[in-house]
Amino acid sequence: MSDQMQIFRGEVLRFPRLDTVLMIEKAILDAKGDFTVRKLWQKLPKQVMWQTFLAALDYLEYSGKILIDEEKHPIWIWAPRDVERLKKKGLVVK
Repeated sequence: MSDQMQIFRGEVLRFPRLDTVLMIEKAILDAKGDFTVRKLWQKLPKQVMWQTFLAALDYLEYSGKILIDEEKHPIWIWAPRDVERLKKKGLVVK
């Protein structure tokens, strides 16, 4: 386990369940960067504890699926099919 993930594990009191992470992923995809982190949390179809929501966002950011911009908007960036297509066209990924 990486040092970064050990730090992540040490700070979280409650880990989100898979269905919660998937619900948050869908909300981020549907929002298309229009909502701040707090507004997105308020618009979730089911209530989620704030700390659990933040843990899910940390995980999604750590895994490279989202970015949170300077204005606190979570943006979905994970697109493996697009990356593979670009690699075939000569994109160099480090």
